[in-house]
Amino acid sequence: MKQERVRVLKPGKEIKGPVVYWMSRDQRAEDNWALLFAQQLAVERGEPLIVVFCLVPSFLNATLRHYDFMLKGLLDVSSYLNEKNIPFFLIQGEPQRGIPDFIKKYKAGALVTDFDPLRIKRKWKDEVSSKISVHFYEVDAHNISPCWTASGKQEFGAYTIRPKIHKLLGDFLTPYPKLKKHPVKLANYRFREFSPGSLIKKLGCDEKVKPVSDREPGTKAGLSLMRSFIKKKLSGYDAQRNDPNLDGTSGLSVYLHFGQISAQRVALEVRGSDCSRKAKQSFLEELIVRRELSDNFCFYNKNYDNFEGFPDWAKKTLNQHRRDGRQYVYSLKQFENAGTHDLLWNAAQERMVRSGVMHGYMRMYWCKKILEWTRSPEEAQKIAIYLNDKYQLDGRDPNGYVGVAWSIGGVHDRAWGERPVFGKIRFMSYNGCKSKFDVNKYESSNLPAVKLHVNQRQAGLKGIRR
Repeated sequence: MKQERVRVLKPGKEIKGPVVYWMSRDQRAEDNWALLFAQQLAVERGEPLIVVFCLVPSFLNATLRHYDFMLKGLLDVSSYLNEKNIPFFLIQGEPQRGIPDFIKKYKAGALVTDFDPLRIKRKWKDEVSSKISVHFYEVDAHNISPCWTASGKQEFGAYTIRPKIHKLLGDFLTPYPKLKKHPVKLANYRFREFSPGSLIKKLGCDEKVKPVSDREPGTKAGLSLMRSFIKKKLSGYDAQRNDPNLDGTSGLSVYLHFGQISAQRVALEVRGSDCSRKAKQSFLEELIVRRELSDNFCFYNKNYDNFEGFPDWAKKTLNQHRRDGRQYVYSLKQFENAGTHDLLWNAAQERMVRSGVMHGYMRMYWCKKILEWTRSPEEAQKIAIYLNDKYQLDGRDPNGYVGVAWSIGGVHDRAWGERPVFGKIRFMSYNGCKSKFDVNKYESSNLPAVKLHVNQRQAGLKGIRR
């Protein structure tokens, strides 16, 4: 593998002992550069390879929905690794304590982990580094072009990072080697299957947000969905992806978020398909350039989830319009309960709460209306992140933070015509949505019948203009 994909977080002492891969963002055994690097290191040293996952009891508003999906995926990972003579340990607690204790217990000779640009993950790694004495490596197994290699700074937008990424694809978008059966076993290890249900009960997470029933977790399910998308939907992706009634998107974001499948695997399969060049380019732009742009923003901007992270022009225009009157102002509770005057917004919120998924186009409209109906951009951003992270299966992700920052704070966008509340931030309207897709169909498909009737009646009584 390319060494540019690996960086040393902490140089350490040369100590004999197992190589430990601290799995975190990339929760898969197949197509995982971090795991492959860890195995290469262990083979060179003639040592066992161990994979450890640290289950944190509270993580960025994650609920039962998220823990259930994640743990069921990890159950498959543990079984697959066992077939390869690679022990899998699931420990509980804060990583900054659990990982150093694990290193000490198993007398590890090196630690490897996967890359994540989020602040909390980087803090964990810094604290782990301060408590261990062995070599500590980080591998970008999530992006096709490693984040620090693609660019050494925060990029202005897709148009500035695109040529840099495209230049690197020839080197980095390559086939994966297979994970080998590891030649050295860990002494006295016995495989024990864990119970996701039992673990969840000990966490004390929010159990009101129920698991989804129409989406199977794990690598096999993700790869199956990928193949189905390429076969049935990719050819029409460019024309259909922005219509939330057509189900023309891939549905892979959840599996990519949890690292249950690799974006590089998806890109390789799409490039090798028989679909038109235009269809492939349209999808790969989203999969590669836009995803990696989000990682770039969160990696180089410490304020990726607050007002200070917005570009200067956006902060200026939003500040100038702070005192503008709002036709509607809603509380977090009203937003969460889909209690606005706007049936389309309510339908998107209901869909997200019920299914854990919201169509990409609707996410933009949904988020921009939160800006329009709150007292400040700070409040809007806080509410949007809270709801996204609580209900979306792919919440707590760079794509989510950047999507909110784009909608509310003009990140990776430009100034538009000035208007109340928004200033020069791009505006989206109900009528604009009507011109693009059948909003009545979307509303009736996603709002419960009783709520739909009540909302329609209220809208009619108030003479609401949308």
